[in-house]
Amino acid sequence: MERKQEVSKAVIQRLPRYYRNICELKAEGVQRISSRALAERMGLTASQIRQDFNCFGGFGQQGYGYNVSPLCGEIEKILGIQKRHPCILVGAGNLGKAIAGHMPFEQLGFSLIGVFDNAKRVIGGKISGNEILDYATVEEFYQEHHPVMAILCVPREYVEGVSDELYSLGIHSFWNFSHYDITMKHPDAIVENVHMNDSLMTLSYKLALAEAGDSGQAAG
Repeated sequence: MERKQEVSKAVIQRLPRYYRNICELKAEGVQRISSRALAERMGLTASQIRQDFNCFGGFGQQGYGYNVSPLCGEIEKILGIQKRHPCILVGAGNLGKAIAGHMPFEQLGFSLIGVFDNAKRVIGGKISGNEILDYATVEEFYQEHHPVMAILCVPREYVEGVSDELYSLGIHSFWNFSHYDITMKHPDAIVENVHMNDSLMTLSYKLALAEAGDSGQAAG
């Protein structure tokens, strides 16, 4: 489906939710759904869904709704999930092991082809079928396998050097779990930053807001 306009970040961030919900509907045997029913399921408005889908040309027919299976396939194409981008993970500590061991990379558009660390105690071990390689060999690995994305699970004090080296090799896309802004030095890099602290603080704010509302109602 052709894109009709520049797609906003907010729409892009909603695409995975659309994909997840549409695929769940497909698994449930639903063949067709209206924008109103999809909106109720997702906590959005029907107008918002139509506007979002129109960014890519639109997928439904007025008064008919959306065919679930083709819609799932169209969103999959937009997200590029079928491409299986080769990637590596740097940092095989607790976080790196959890990500390498439990993320369904093949279902999400990537193929994890290498895991690296510089700690002798973990090098040679295995995570989800991948041997943990010595980070000193990353250049040789890149020349042979040409990964396009790196998952960074290294301490903040190391991420600048690691990202600089990987960028110089030719890896310009990063899933970054370290609190360092890669785009400051490499503005053309494609980076998705994951700040779990921020997410937990956002949850804390929502809880505090709810508690304040409950207190106000009790006082009233």
